[in-house]
Amino acid sequence: MLSLMRWLAGRSLGTLHIWGAMVGWLAYLASPTYRRRLRAHATLAGVSAPERRASVAEAGRMVAELPWLWLRPQQRALGERVQWRGEQSIEQALAGGRGLLLLTPHLGSFEVTAQAIAERWGARVPLTVMYRPARQAWLSELQETARRRPGLEAVPATLTGVRQMIRALRRGECVGLLPDQVPPEGMGVWATFFGREAYTMTLAARLVQQTGADLRLVWTERLPRSAGWRIHVSELPRPLPTAATLAEAAGGAVDDADVQRACARAVNEAMESLIRQAPQQYLWAYNRYKPPRPAAAAAGRAGARSTP
Repeated sequence: MLSLMRWLAGRSLGTLHIWGAMVGWLAYLASPTYRRRLRAHATLAGVSAPERRASVAEAGRMVAELPWLWLRPQQRALGERVQWRGEQSIEQALAGGRGLLLLTPHLGSFEVTAQAIAERWGARVPLTVMYRPARQAWLSELQETARRRPGLEAVPATLTGVRQMIRALRRGECVGLLPDQVPPEGMGVWATFFGREAYTMTLAARLVQQTGADLRLVWTERLPRSAGWRIHVSELPRPLPTAATLAEAAGGAVDDADVQRACARAVNEAMESLIRQAPQQYLWAYNRYKPPRPAAAAAGRAGARSTP
Protein backbone atom coordinates (compact mmCIF):
# COMPACT_ATOMS: atom_id res chain seq x y z
CA MET A 1 0.00 0.00 0.00
CA LEU A 2 2.86 2.36 0.79
CA SER A 3 4.27 1.72 -2.70
CA LEU A 4 0.93 2.73 -4.19
CA MET A 5 0.93 5.92 -2.11
CA ARG A 6 4.41 6.78 -3.38
CA TRP A 7 3.32 6.14 -6.97
CA LEU A 8 0.25 8.34 -6.54
CA ALA A 9 2.40 11.09 -5.04
CA GLY A 10 4.20 11.33 -8.36
CA ARG A 11 1.01 12.07 -10.33
CA SER A 12 -0.13 15.60 -11.04
CA LEU A 13 -2.61 17.21 -8.69
CA GLY A 14 -5.11 17.53 -11.55
CA THR A 15 -4.93 13.80 -12.28
CA LEU A 16 -5.36 12.92 -8.61
CA HIS A 17 -8.41 15.17 -8.34
CA ILE A 18 -10.03 13.54 -11.38
CA TRP A 19 -9.43 10.07 -10.00
CA GLY A 20 -10.50 11.21 -6.53
CA ALA A 21 -13.86 12.48 -7.76
CA MET A 22 -14.53 9.08 -9.34
CA VAL A 23 -13.46 7.22 -6.20
CA GLY A 24 -15.69 9.51 -4.12
CA TRP A 25 -18.72 8.53 -6.18
CA LEU A 26 -17.78 4.84 -6.15
CA ALA A 27 -17.59 4.92 -2.35
CA TYR A 28 -20.94 6.71 -2.18
CA LEU A 29 -22.66 4.22 -4.47
CA ALA A 30 -21.10 1.17 -2.84
CA SER A 31 -21.98 1.97 0.78
CA PRO A 32 -25.61 2.37 1.94
CA THR A 33 -24.35 3.54 5.36
CA TYR A 34 -22.18 6.22 3.76
CA ARG A 35 -25.08 7.44 1.59
CA ARG A 36 -27.53 7.48 4.47
CA ARG A 37 -25.22 9.38 6.80
CA LEU A 38 -24.17 11.94 4.18
CA ARG A 39 -27.75 12.65 3.15
CA ALA A 40 -29.01 12.87 6.74
CA HIS A 41 -26.28 15.22 7.95
CA ALA A 42 -26.42 17.48 4.89
CA THR A 43 -30.21 17.67 5.00
CA LEU A 44 -30.12 18.51 8.71
CA ALA A 45 -27.85 21.46 7.91
CA GLY A 46 -30.10 22.68 5.11
CA VAL A 47 -27.60 21.87 2.34
CA SER A 48 -29.10 21.89 -1.15
CA ALA A 49 -29.15 18.76 -3.31
CA PRO A 50 -26.57 20.14 -5.80
CA GLU A 51 -24.19 21.05 -2.95
CA ARG A 52 -24.72 17.64 -1.38
CA ARG A 53 -23.87 15.90 -4.66
CA ALA A 54 -20.81 18.11 -5.11
CA SER A 55 -19.59 17.09 -1.65
CA VAL A 56 -19.36 13.45 -2.80
CA ALA A 57 -16.70 14.30 -5.40
CA GLU A 58 -14.94 16.79 -3.09
CA ALA A 59 -14.55 14.13 -0.41
CA GLY A 60 -12.85 11.92 -2.98
CA ARG A 61 -10.56 14.76 -4.06
CA MET A 62 -9.60 15.38 -0.44
CA VAL A 63 -8.47 11.75 -0.04
CA ALA A 64 -6.76 11.61 -3.44
CA GLU A 65 -4.58 14.65 -2.80
CA LEU A 66 -3.17 13.23 0.45
CA PRO A 67 -0.31 11.25 -1.18
CA TRP A 68 0.76 14.40 -3.05
CA LEU A 69 0.67 16.45 0.15
CA TRP A 70 2.19 13.90 2.53
CA LEU A 71 4.97 12.54 0.31
CA ARG A 72 5.89 15.76 -1.48
CA PRO A 73 9.63 16.51 -1.08
CA GLN A 74 10.09 18.97 1.77
CA GLN A 75 12.03 21.35 -0.45
CA ARG A 76 9.04 21.61 -2.82
CA ALA A 77 6.95 24.37 -1.22
CA LEU A 78 3.25 24.90 -1.80
CA GLY A 79 4.21 28.44 -2.78
CA GLU A 80 1.98 30.11 -5.34
CA ARG A 81 -0.54 27.28 -5.22
CA VAL A 82 -1.81 28.90 -2.00
CA GLN A 83 -3.79 32.13 -1.83
CA TRP A 84 -4.54 33.92 1.45
CA ARG A 85 -7.56 35.79 2.77
CA GLY A 86 -7.26 37.47 6.18
CA GLU A 87 -3.68 36.39 6.93
CA GLN A 88 -3.07 39.76 8.62
CA SER A 89 -5.20 38.45 11.48
CA ILE A 90 -2.58 35.78 12.15
CA GLU A 91 0.18 38.38 12.00
CA GLN A 92 -1.63 40.50 14.58
CA ALA A 93 -2.11 37.53 16.90
CA LEU A 94 1.53 36.43 16.62
CA ALA A 95 2.69 39.96 17.40
CA GLY A 96 0.95 39.66 20.76
CA GLY A 97 3.22 36.76 21.74
CA ARG A 98 0.51 34.96 23.75
CA GLY A 99 0.34 31.85 21.58
CA LEU A 100 -2.22 31.22 18.87
CA LEU A 101 -4.87 28.49 18.68
CA LEU A 102 -6.20 27.81 15.17
CA LEU A 103 -9.51 25.98 14.76
CA THR A 104 -10.73 24.38 11.53
CA PRO A 105 -13.52 21.87 10.80
CA HIS A 106 -13.40 18.88 8.41
CA LEU A 107 -13.80 21.37 5.59
CA GLY A 108 -11.90 21.70 2.34
CA SER A 109 -8.24 20.67 2.43
CA PHE A 110 -7.35 20.91 6.10
CA GLU A 111 -4.03 19.10 5.47
CA VAL A 112 -2.95 22.07 3.32
CA THR A 113 -3.82 24.48 6.14
CA ALA A 114 -1.14 23.14 8.48
CA GLN A 115 1.54 22.85 5.80
CA ALA A 116 0.90 26.34 4.42
CA ILE A 117 0.97 27.96 7.86
CA ALA A 118 4.20 26.16 8.71
CA GLU A 119 5.75 27.28 5.42
CA ARG A 120 4.80 30.90 6.01
CA TRP A 121 5.41 31.32 9.74
CA GLY A 122 7.06 28.09 10.95
CA ALA A 123 10.62 29.41 10.96
CA ARG A 124 9.45 32.19 13.25
CA VAL A 125 6.73 30.42 15.24
CA PRO A 126 6.37 26.61 14.97
CA LEU A 127 2.94 25.00 14.56
CA THR A 128 1.82 21.94 16.54
CA VAL A 129 -1.19 20.00 15.27
CA MET A 130 -3.09 17.14 16.86
CA TYR A 131 -4.10 14.05 14.90
CA ARG A 132 -5.87 10.79 15.66
CA PRO A 133 -3.60 7.89 14.65
CA ALA A 134 -5.07 5.52 12.07
CA ARG A 135 -5.91 1.96 13.05
CA GLN A 136 -3.62 0.52 10.36
CA ALA A 137 -0.01 0.52 11.57
CA TRP A 138 1.47 1.49 8.17
CA LEU A 139 -0.92 4.44 7.79
CA SER A 140 -0.38 5.59 11.37
CA GLU A 141 3.38 5.65 10.81
CA LEU A 142 2.93 7.51 7.52
CA GLN A 143 0.66 10.08 9.19
CA GLU A 144 3.22 10.76 11.89
CA THR A 145 6.22 11.12 9.59
CA ALA A 146 4.51 12.91 6.68
CA ARG A 147 2.92 15.54 8.88
CA ARG A 148 6.24 16.46 10.46
CA ARG A 149 7.80 19.06 8.22
CA PRO A 150 9.99 22.11 8.94
CA GLY A 151 8.09 24.30 11.39
CA LEU A 152 5.35 21.66 11.80
CA GLU A 153 5.02 19.15 14.63
CA ALA A 154 2.25 16.50 14.80
CA VAL A 155 1.21 15.05 18.16
CA PRO A 156 -1.29 12.24 18.83
CA ALA A 157 -4.68 12.84 20.42
CA THR A 158 -3.54 11.62 23.84
CA LEU A 159 -2.84 13.24 27.20
CA THR A 160 0.81 13.51 26.20
CA GLY A 161 -0.21 15.31 23.01
CA VAL A 162 -2.39 17.75 24.97
CA ARG A 163 0.51 18.57 27.29
CA GLN A 164 2.73 19.27 24.30
CA MET A 165 0.12 21.67 22.93
CA ILE A 166 -0.14 23.52 26.23
CA ARG A 167 3.64 23.92 26.39
CA ALA A 168 3.71 25.16 22.78
CA LEU A 169 1.09 27.83 23.50
CA ARG A 170 2.89 28.95 26.64
CA ARG A 171 6.01 29.41 24.52
CA GLY A 172 4.00 31.73 22.26
CA GLU A 173 3.74 29.21 19.41
CA CYS A 174 0.81 28.07 17.24
CA VAL A 175 -1.45 25.07 17.79
CA GLY A 176 -4.04 23.62 15.39
CA LEU A 177 -7.19 21.64 16.21
CA LEU A 178 -10.19 20.13 14.41
CA PRO A 179 -12.86 20.77 17.07
CA ASP A 180 -15.62 18.90 15.20
CA GLN A 181 -13.97 15.56 15.99
CA VAL A 182 -15.83 13.43 18.53
CA PRO A 183 -13.61 13.23 21.65
CA PRO A 184 -13.41 10.27 24.05
CA GLU A 185 -15.95 10.06 26.85
CA GLY A 186 -15.26 12.57 29.62
CA MET A 187 -13.37 14.95 27.33
CA GLY A 188 -16.39 16.74 25.93
CA VAL A 189 -19.95 17.91 26.51
CA TRP A 190 -23.17 17.63 24.52
CA ALA A 191 -23.81 20.75 22.44
CA THR A 192 -25.95 21.61 19.43
CA PHE A 193 -24.37 21.23 15.99
CA PHE A 194 -26.65 22.08 13.08
CA GLY A 195 -29.69 21.59 15.27
CA ARG A 196 -28.76 18.22 16.77
CA GLU A 197 -26.90 17.39 19.96
CA ALA A 198 -23.32 16.29 19.26
CA TYR A 199 -20.62 15.29 21.72
CA THR A 200 -18.20 18.22 21.47
CA MET A 201 -14.64 18.54 22.72
CA THR A 202 -13.88 21.03 25.47
CA LEU A 203 -10.16 21.03 24.66
CA ALA A 204 -10.25 24.15 22.47
CA ALA A 205 -11.75 26.34 25.19
CA ARG A 206 -9.59 24.84 27.94
CA LEU A 207 -6.41 25.56 25.97
CA VAL A 208 -7.40 29.22 25.73
CA GLN A 209 -8.45 29.34 29.39
CA GLN A 210 -5.23 27.74 30.65
CA THR A 211 -2.74 29.63 28.47
CA GLY A 212 -4.41 32.93 27.55
CA ALA A 213 -3.72 32.21 23.87
CA ASP A 214 -5.36 34.09 21.01
CA LEU A 215 -7.90 32.23 18.90
CA ARG A 216 -8.52 32.31 15.14
CA LEU A 217 -10.65 30.34 12.69
CA VAL A 218 -9.03 29.02 9.53
CA TRP A 219 -10.11 26.81 6.65
CA THR A 220 -8.72 25.95 3.22
CA GLU A 221 -10.88 26.09 0.12
CA ARG A 222 -9.98 23.72 -2.73
CA LEU A 223 -10.07 25.81 -5.91
CA PRO A 224 -11.70 24.57 -9.15
CA ARG A 225 -9.70 22.81 -11.87
CA SER A 226 -6.89 21.97 -9.42
CA ALA A 227 -5.75 25.59 -9.40
CA GLY A 228 -4.57 25.29 -5.79
CA TRP A 229 -6.08 26.39 -2.52
CA ARG A 230 -7.35 29.55 -0.84
CA ILE A 231 -6.88 29.85 2.93
CA HIS A 232 -9.44 31.91 4.86
CA VAL A 233 -8.60 33.33 8.29
CA SER A 234 -11.10 35.04 10.59
CA GLU A 235 -11.90 35.72 14.22
CA LEU A 236 -14.58 34.01 16.28
CA PRO A 237 -18.02 35.53 15.57
CA ARG A 238 -18.25 36.23 19.31
CA PRO A 239 -15.71 35.77 22.12
CA LEU A 240 -15.71 32.55 24.09
CA PRO A 241 -17.95 32.87 27.17
CA THR A 242 -16.32 33.17 30.56
CA ALA A 243 -17.61 32.50 34.07
CA ALA A 244 -17.91 36.25 34.59
CA THR A 245 -19.91 36.95 31.42
CA LEU A 246 -22.20 33.97 32.02
CA ALA A 247 -22.77 34.93 35.67
CA GLU A 248 -23.66 38.46 34.64
CA ALA A 249 -26.14 37.18 32.04
CA ALA A 250 -27.65 34.63 34.42
CA GLY A 251 -27.76 36.97 37.39
CA GLY A 252 -26.01 34.44 39.57
CA ALA A 253 -23.05 32.14 39.97
CA VAL A 254 -22.22 29.51 37.35
CA ASP A 255 -19.99 26.45 37.61
CA ASP A 256 -17.30 25.11 35.30
CA ALA A 257 -19.74 22.73 33.59
CA ASP A 258 -21.89 25.70 32.57
CA VAL A 259 -18.84 27.47 31.15
CA GLN A 260 -17.69 24.45 29.15
CA ARG A 261 -21.15 23.85 27.68
CA ALA A 262 -21.42 27.51 26.66
CA CYS A 263 -17.94 27.43 25.11
CA ALA A 264 -18.74 24.23 23.22
CA ARG A 265 -21.88 25.85 21.79
CA ALA A 266 -19.84 28.90 20.73
CA VAL A 267 -17.20 26.73 19.03
CA ASN A 268 -19.88 24.71 17.22
CA GLU A 269 -21.55 27.90 16.03
CA ALA A 270 -18.20 29.12 14.72
CA MET A 271 -17.64 25.84 12.85
CA GLU A 272 -21.13 26.10 11.36
CA SER A 273 -20.33 29.60 10.12
CA LEU A 274 -17.27 28.29 8.28
CA ILE A 275 -19.03 25.26 6.83
CA ARG A 276 -21.84 27.40 5.43
CA GLN A 277 -19.25 29.26 3.34
CA ALA A 278 -18.56 26.10 1.31
CA PRO A 279 -20.94 23.27 2.29
CA GLN A 280 -19.96 21.32 -0.82
CA GLN A 281 -16.47 20.85 0.67
CA TYR A 282 -17.49 19.58 4.12
CA LEU A 283 -17.18 15.89 4.99
CA TRP A 284 -20.88 15.33 5.65
CA ALA A 285 -20.41 11.57 5.98
CA TYR A 286 -18.18 12.03 9.03
CA ASN A 287 -20.01 10.37 11.94
CA ARG A 288 -20.31 13.60 13.93
CA TYR A 289 -23.25 12.49 16.08
CA LYS A 290 -21.90 9.16 17.27
CA PRO A 291 -21.60 8.50 21.02
CA PRO A 292 -18.12 9.00 22.47
CA ARG A 293 -15.87 5.99 22.84
CA PRO A 294 -14.78 5.08 26.39
CA ALA A 295 -11.74 7.12 27.39
CA ALA A 296 -9.83 4.11 28.78
CA ALA A 297 -10.26 2.14 25.54
CA ALA A 298 -9.25 5.13 23.43
CA ALA A 299 -6.14 5.69 25.52
CA GLY A 300 -5.25 2.02 25.27
CA ARG A 301 -5.53 1.95 21.48
CA ALA A 302 -3.47 5.15 21.16
CA GLY A 303 -0.81 3.76 23.46
CA ALA A 304 -0.63 0.48 21.54
CA ARG A 305 -0.24 2.31 18.24
CA SER A 306 2.51 4.60 19.56
CA THR A 307 4.59 1.76 21.01
CA PRO A 308 7.74 1.12 18.91
